[in-house]
Amino acid sequence: MELRTLRYFVAVAEAESVSAAAERISITQPALSRQMRELERELKVVLFDRRTGRLRLSAAGRQFLDHARDVLHSADVAVGAAETISAGRLVRVTIAAPSTTLTDVVAPFIATFGPGDPLPSVVETDGPKALETLYQGTDLALVTHAPPAQWRSLAVAVFPMFAYVPPDHPKAAHRVLDLPELLADRLILLDHSFRPRLVLQEALTARGLMPRDVVECGNAQVAQALAAAGRGVAVVSDDPRFGLVGVPLTAGGAPLGIRLFAAWDPAHHAAGLLADMARRLQDHCVARYGTGVLP
Repeated sequence: MELRTLRYFVAVAEAESVSAAAERISITQPALSRQMRELERELKVVLFDRRTGRLRLSAAGRQFLDHARDVLHSADVAVGAAETISAGRLVRVTIAAPSTTLTDVVAPFIATFGPGDPLPSVVETDGPKALETLYQGTDLALVTHAPPAQWRSLAVAVFPMFAYVPPDHPKAAHRVLDLPELLADRLILLDHSFRPRLVLQEALTARGLMPRDVVECGNAQVAQALAAAGRGVAVVSDDPRFGLVGVPLTAGGAPLGIRLFAAWDPAHHAAGLLADMARRLQDHCVARYGTGVLP
C-alpha cells in the first residue's frame, strides 16, 4: 500500500465525491476511481457505500479513515524530521555528564536556552563512561579527560579545586591554600571514583605528601555538608553550599583545577550545531566562573 493511495482515499472521503477529490488532487476521475477499487481489493474491505447517488463511506471505511490519517500524519512527521536532519539541525539534544557537572554546569547552561534551541535531556554518568554514551544516542558528552582523537572536542573550562570551610574557620581568611597548608586539618575527600580526588592525589604524590586524617565521601554535596557541620575541610570542585567559604588550592603555587571537555561525534549529522553549542557552553563557563578559568 502506498502513501499516495492513502492520501487519495482521505481526499475522496472528505470530499464525498470522486470528481471533487480528483479536481483537488489533480488526477483524472477514472484514475482515482480505479485507485479506490484497487485499495478495496488490497484491503479486502468495502470502503464506500455506492448504493446511492452520493458516495459515502461504509462503516468499515469510517473506521479505516482514522487509521489512514494517523499513518499519513506519522509519515509527515517523519519527512519533517528527515528535513531537519538533512539541514544539520536538532529537535532534541542529549547531554551526558557526571552528577556534579550536571548540577553546577549543565543545568545553569540549559536555563539559558531559547525557543530556537533543541529540547535538552540529560544523562548522568561517571567519568569516561560519558564518552561511551556517544555510541548509544547521546549527542554531547562532558568529560574531565581529553577525549581520544576519534571524537571532536573542545576544552570548555578549568574549574578550580577548593577547600571549603565555615566562615569562622581560620583558613577562611586565606586567599589561597597550598597543599602542605591543607594537610594540617582533617580532610573530607571524595572517593577515588571522582576526578577531584584523583587530581588531588596526583598532586600530593608528585610532592611526596600524604594526608594524615581523611574522611571519604561518595557525594560532593554531602562532603560540603560535613564541612559545614565542623567535621573537617571538604576538598571538591563544585559550587559552594551551606554558607561555606571556598579557598582555591594551589600545588607549588600553581592553581589546582579540573579541565572540562565537550566531546561529540564528528560524523554526527548536526556536528556543526554541536560545535556551536560547545562554544556557547565555553562562553557560559567563562561568564559564570570568570575569565581566568580557561586554559
